[in-house]
Amino acid sequence: MERILKQLVDKLTQAYGGDLVSVVLYGSAAVGDHHGRFSDINVFCVLKQITSQELRRAEPIFRWWRDHGNPSPLLMGEEEVPRSTDCFPIEFRDIQARHRILYGADVVSGLVIDDVFYRAEVEHELRAKLLRLRQKAGGLLSERDLLLRLMLESVSTFGTLFRHALVLAGFEAKWQKRDVFQDAAVKFGIDATPFLTLLDIREEKVKPRSVDPFRLFDNYLAQIQTVIAAVDRLDR
Repeated sequence: MERILKQLVDKLTQAYGGDLVSVVLYGSAAVGDHHGRFSDINVFCVLKQITSQELRRAEPIFRWWRDHGNPSPLLMGEEEVPRSTDCFPIEFRDIQARHRILYGADVVSGLVIDDVFYRAEVEHELRAKLLRLRQKAGGLLSERDLLLRLMLESVSTFGTLFRHALVLAGFEAKWQKRDVFQDAAVKFGIDATPFLTLLDIREEKVKPRSVDPFRLFDNYLAQIQTVIAAVDRLDR
């Protein structure tokens, strides 16, 4: 991973020179919790400004980065960063909590994050990801392996959002996904079994063929809906 990160930074510095303010690695990869096929290498890039010219220079770099199985880096202008924390409190909280500066200035540690829309963003993201999950599953419900793969690919996202739901509910949320799902079971009364089963499959503790993905999916959906209802009530 370190080799490809160095290549990315080299490509960015060659493309942008003095216009590149910062390159930040964040998320699980920044703290050594990166998990192969199911974890992304997440990078946040800050430039002095972003116009179509800067985006044009990014195109071959981002294509190369995606070809290595990673999502395109987040790209922001220097002045946008402090002005955007109210719109993206989930993202900036997570970046601030777990990040490593790969190049340039630390634009993250000193940020003051505006949480005025925090609860609304958590609920919005939970509902949006549930809708997306249903949308994708609608074409896979007769495909055992594909349905299981869909859940395996989404469980980390729901782990992140459940952790923020716990924070909103006044719970001292942990970072490890197992802890998050177990804490959600305590705080929100959910059944953590589908989430823990998916983590067991990812970690090769359980064989995929030993699981009924159709029953698992029913339970998975039900528990996500329970957490969404709990977050919704926090605004009442």
